Formats: sequence, structure tokens, C-alpha cells
Amino acid sequence: MSRVNRATVTQSLSVSFTVGLYGIAFGAAGIAAGFSLLQTSLLSLLTFSGASQFAVVGVMGAGGSSISAIATASLLGIRNGLYGLRMAPILKVRGAQRIVAAQVTIDESTGVAIGQENLGNDAMKAGFWLTGFGVYFFWNLFTIVGALGAQAMGNPSAWGLDAAVPAAFLGLVWPRLNSSFEKTLAALSLILAVVLSPFISAGLPIIATSLLAVAFGWKVRS
Repeated sequence: MSRVNRATVTQSLSVSFTVGLYGIAFGAAGIAAGFSLLQTSLLSLLTFSGASQFAVVGVMGAGGSSISAIATASLLGIRNGLYGLRMAPILKVRGAQRIVAAQVTIDESTGVAIGQENLGNDAMKAGFWLTGFGVYFFWNLFTIVGALGAQAMGNPSAWGLDAAVPAAFLGLVWPRLNSSFEKTLAALSLILAVVLSPFISAGLPIIATSLLAVAFGWKVRS
């Protein structure tokens, strides 16, 4: 963490605050789905993966089983394991540090770290840790703010907060659709999920779309 330049610090903090601010939406979504303030906060503290957290409250809030919620959240969280493989030779952490590093290995911490590649390993490490801890702090802080705000509003459904989960998913996915292939896959996944929703349990339509993604990926590879 020596010789950390100002650009790395500035980028890390700006990303941390911007992403963390989105925790307000999760806090509100958790309350709207019937979770308590404690349960909503613990999801952010322990799971700390935005898409996976929204999946849990979305599936269970729609009446799905905990198994469906966990399976959906796990599928969305697989990418974090891949990030860990990419960051391991850079961070070179051991012992208890591995647990801490795993907890803050997310899209943003990995992205900022990789973005410092031309500045060397010290900058990459700094970008990872500063962004990871920064997002963790602000995400959990604003989760509480969002949950308390939703509680103060009274009946969440009266304010339309039940739409927070699909809106949040759209916000998470949309910036990552950079090609026609990705947009086509997203559109077909949406159609498949909507078609299946009336016939199978909550959570299973999202799991089914993962099979569609595999089929698309297999076709492109072949």
C-alpha cells in the first residue's frame, strides 16, 4: 500500500460512494419484501453482493422458497469467485486476510484494481482494498438509511417500493450490456422469465435463464 497516488485514491472513493449510495434501494427493497431491519442489514453485512442480495429479497418477497432464493443468489455470485482467481496473484494474501479479501472481492474493487495496472502492483492493491472497504462501508450505511426510510413510510406497497427489486436489477444489468449479443441475450432472458413466471415457483424463472445463457455461450464457442 506504499506510494499510493492521488488518482487511485480519488477513483476508489468516488466509486465507493456512488455504488454505496445504491444501498438505499436495497434497504427499501428489503423492507418492501417483508424483511426486518435486522435481516436486511445482515444481508448487506454478510452477503455483500448487490445482485445476489436483490435476488434473495426478490424471490422470497414474491413467495419463493429459501432454496430458490439461495440458488438464484449463488448463480449471480459465481462471478465473484472468478474475480478472486484474477486478484489472487496480485494481492498474495494469506491466512485470515483471505477471508477479508474474499468478502470485498466484488465488481467494483476488481474493476478499479485492474484499472490501475499501468501504475503497478502497489496501485492495484490500493485500488482493490480502498474500493472494497469503501463500498462495504457506504453500502451498509445506506442500506440502513433505505430500510429506516421505508419503515417510516408505512405500508411499502402503497409507495410502490415493491418495484424496487426489478428496477434495481435493471440498473445493475443495463450498464453492462455493451454488445448486440449481450442485449439479445438479456431480451430473450426477460421474455423467458416472464413466460415462465405464471407456471413455476418464484426464483425458478431466473435460474432457467441461466440455462439460456449457457446455450448462447455454447453456440458462440462452437
